[in-house]
Amino acid sequence: MKKFFDDFKKDIKFKSAGPGKKLTEDTSAKPEVVQGRSSVKHDRHAPSEGAQRAGAAALARIEQHQKPKVHTSQDAIRTQVKRELEAEAAALAEKEKAAAAEGSKVPVKDPTLLSVSGVYFICPLTGATLTKSEREIHIKEAILMRFEEDAVEASVMMMHTFNKDREKVKAAVDIISKYVENICKNPTEEKYRKIKLSNKVFQEKVKSVEGSREFLQALGFTSVMLPIEGQEEEEEFLVLPEQSPDALELMKERRDRLQRGEPVRAQLDRQPQAFRQSPNAHRFELPPEFYNLTAEELKREQQQRSELVEKSAMLRTKAMREKEEQRERRKYNYTLLRVRLPDGNLLQGTFYAWDRMPVLFSFMRESLVDGWQPFELIAPGGQKLQESEDIALAECNLVPAALLTFAWDAAVQADIAAAGGKSPTLLKPELLENIRSLS
Repeated sequence: MKKFFDDFKKDIKFKSAGPGKKLTEDTSAKPEVVQGRSSVKHDRHAPSEGAQRAGAAALARIEQHQKPKVHTSQDAIRTQVKRELEAEAAALAEKEKAAAAEGSKVPVKDPTLLSVSGVYFICPLTGATLTKSEREIHIKEAILMRFEEDAVEASVMMMHTFNKDREKVKAAVDIISKYVENICKNPTEEKYRKIKLSNKVFQEKVKSVEGSREFLQALGFTSVMLPIEGQEEEEEFLVLPEQSPDALELMKERRDRLQRGEPVRAQLDRQPQAFRQSPNAHRFELPPEFYNLTAEELKREQQQRSELVEKSAMLRTKAMREKEEQRERRKYNYTLLRVRLPDGNLLQGTFYAWDRMPVLFSFMRESLVDGWQPFELIAPGGQKLQESEDIALAECNLVPAALLTFAWDAAVQADIAAAGGKSPTLLKPELLENIRSLS
């Protein structure tokens, strides 16, 4: 059979070429010049043009089957991932373009009048400030860059960040951990240091998780084509050389790093900003990012505001009011909070609508010179917020924006005054250096 296809291949190459034309056996090989018919003698009639095309197609299929594509290096894998990221970025750009076209139907507020220009995030790996649409692609690229410094750390990040299905990631981590456990228990047993890539468990549980192969390669596994008993074609294996006792301990430590891994997520940039005393402190103009609504939904909400005002005057049961309040809270992704300080200045920050109360108090402490001193935050309506309460900002009706009042603990301040101490300094110098006036 092989001889038949070799002869057939030569015949196709000769018959399908015209005088002076070039043919290639493989698209990746260097073209070779084929002589014209007049310079070569033949005993057989040339096959028809249709037969030539059919034969060439069959030969191409055979060659493709005989030469499976195998990733042989981390560079090749990273190149493939980069291509996927570029395709993902192009798709995201197209989606944003469509969203922008839809959003153009909704009246856009003057950017200069907005209380905050938008919602931004900080990459924990590079420190770069990103928009919502930039963060995922940027983090993936930052992780890939880490391979040059620490392939283990980068592959752990890759597994836990690139894959959305946390259950699939856990299953892959468990199987890889089992590989390591078997190797460490049986360091001289070659069978535990070989992973057949066509193995059903590997295919379904490990291969499908991005970063799993990179992690195995970071452990020392290399790709090798090995013969299979009773099978003509070789198959790809990941093979680990026999390890020293020290290397086995290092492998366990790397397995532990994989098990402790967490997704890399962009952190919300709270954009702390100080403002001078202003009668406009209670006025907020928010960009669309603060709303968990599509452009069309935002347009409908604007049209229904007058109806909501009328509805609020209607007699409703407590259950009806609570249900409506919950529905309202779900409209918002973020909230913009301002805190009026004792000296009249204001401190503003951006939060997730579902951030808990301790997050708000921590933000305040980090912004104050004497943040260690006890203080109170009072919500609109006089409600005192408690730092110890594990309750979301949205559940306290502090969305999509609110003006809070800051007050030092009265008893502590009385003790400080009685001892002849001065009132504590408020905002940190770096915030006061960039203080602005509300428009």
